[in-house]
Amino acid sequence: MHQSPRTLPVATRTAVAALLSAAALAACGSEPDTDAAAETAEATAAESVTITDAWVLSTEEDMSALFGVMENASGTDAHLVSAETELGTVELHETVESGGEMIMQPVADGFSVPAGGDHELAPGGDHIMLMGLTAPIVAGDEVTVTLHFEDGSDLDVTAVAKDFEGGDEEYVPGGMEDM
Repeated sequence: MHQSPRTLPVATRTAVAALLSAAALAACGSEPDTDAAAETAEATAAESVTITDAWVLSTEEDMSALFGVMENASGTDAHLVSAETELGTVELHETVESGGEMIMQPVADGFSVPAGGDHELAPGGDHIMLMGLTAPIVAGDEVTVTLHFEDGSDLDVTAVAKDFEGGDEEYVPGGMEDM
């Protein structure tokens, strides 16, 4: 026996209406979410880059350095151009061989963190140099450094101070051209 939709019990009509509504919503949801994709594509360098194993060198002197691994989760290269801390001045540095000695010097164009890749900051290699420190940095202290990226975004990094007997690098202000 066939019933017209108006003669179906109210509960049955309500259930059918709910199913049709759910199907309509599901069909709408099957389209790609372009807003979410656009937000992901527009992530800033500071939103895409993390630093793992961040640490600074404990020191009684007026210089230290920030180390760790910068990792970029985005599909776009991130370019670190400068940094700052309340403890003193900051320069982006590399360590290079010159005349049989290892020297640290400023990097003029910053550090690139490739899309989906990483860039290591390590003793004897690239690092973020903290200079003119206003107080000693003791093992266990937490030091905050703000990283400035080329896209205008900033990332605050908090690193724990550790004791470390480093290499025998020499700091050359202004780089090798000052030698």
